[in-house]
Amino acid sequence: MPDESKGGAHGGHPGGHPGYAEIKAARARGEHSGAAEAAEFRRNKTNQLRVLFWELTDGCNLKCIHCRATAQAQRSPDELTTDEAFRLVDQIAEFASPILILTGGEPLYRPDVFEIAEYANKQGLRVALATNGTLVDDASADRIAATGIKRVSISIDGANAKTHDSFRGLPGSFDAALAGFDRLKKRGLSLQFNTSVAKHNLGELEDILKLALDHGADALHLFMLVPVGCGLEIADRQMVPADEYERVLSWLYDASRKAPIEFKATCAPHYFRVMRQRAKAEGVTITPQTHGLAAMTKGCLAGTGVLFVSHTGRVQPCGYLPIEAGNVKRRPLKEIWASSPVFLDLRDVGKLKGKCGVCEYRNVCEGCRARAYGVTGDYLDEEPFCLYQPGIHHEGQAAKA
Repeated sequence: MPDESKGGAHGGHPGGHPGYAEIKAARARGEHSGAAEAAEFRRNKTNQLRVLFWELTDGCNLKCIHCRATAQAQRSPDELTTDEAFRLVDQIAEFASPILILTGGEPLYRPDVFEIAEYANKQGLRVALATNGTLVDDASADRIAATGIKRVSISIDGANAKTHDSFRGLPGSFDAALAGFDRLKKRGLSLQFNTSVAKHNLGELEDILKLALDHGADALHLFMLVPVGCGLEIADRQMVPADEYERVLSWLYDASRKAPIEFKATCAPHYFRVMRQRAKAEGVTITPQTHGLAAMTKGCLAGTGVLFVSHTGRVQPCGYLPIEAGNVKRRPLKEIWASSPVFLDLRDVGKLKGKCGVCEYRNVCEGCRARAYGVTGDYLDEEPFCLYQPGIHHEGQAAKA
């Protein structure tokens, strides 16, 4: 569930989605079991909307240094009303059946969050919640469990209170987040850690994994920092350089092959190159059985299988890519998804520029479009934090990985 969130949740992010339970169930039934089936699902040629991140509010109780926007102590008067929220749910259900991730800000700031979740469930949508965990007391844990929410992600950005609290901007937030996690775990919820990776916690990844295992997490999703919002302000001191980035992704690959939980790299599309390079060197065919969810998806999904709706109804490819594709108050979401120029751009890998445009891994990676935009101002430019030099130097020859 993503980290491009404000305050607590990594919710605006295309990759942090908690939909692994559905994929896992499909694998158990024998669906998408081979490499060819996984590739077909991954390519998503019809551009089905698979994950929708909905920023219910920009209100938040934390002051995270990486937040994609400035956290607000109070809710905005411009956020969608409850009735408008219900209409948006109807719009979504009219044309798609995505995993709907309720995020923020801090989604528990909205007193109607449970009404919205219950309504979405009744409309047949699979609902997940991305929270910072600090507001999850016994009463809210009971409500979350009762709404039929499929998974909850809680942001853990350090292996200890000192690291996490300094990043999240509130003393005590580490202990409060873990307490919220444990309350939900006792109620049988599926849970994951969302961890923003930056210089502050590079040396703690093994300990964060151990913490996730000790608390019974079903998944650990790593989010690589994107230089937008507050992330832009801290980029010089917190962005992981390309060589370290590569090391983290290689660590993630090794950990995913050994640890008994699901892993996912978000805002780290080059992981899907690293995975293929490592698997090839090992003589391993990538299938859902060998590589889990990573075999079923690809790098940047912004505008191809994922979108983001802000608290005001603004539609974007993802929470980190602040390019407006439309607004649900003025135009049906189905039309925005089908015909917005920015979405059409992102669905055409032939428009990618620089080394991304000629890379043999472009169909499984595509580079982070938000990171390209944050650094160059052009969302079609090359990924600025990738050290890989393509082995092909002529556009049009890229492999259909």
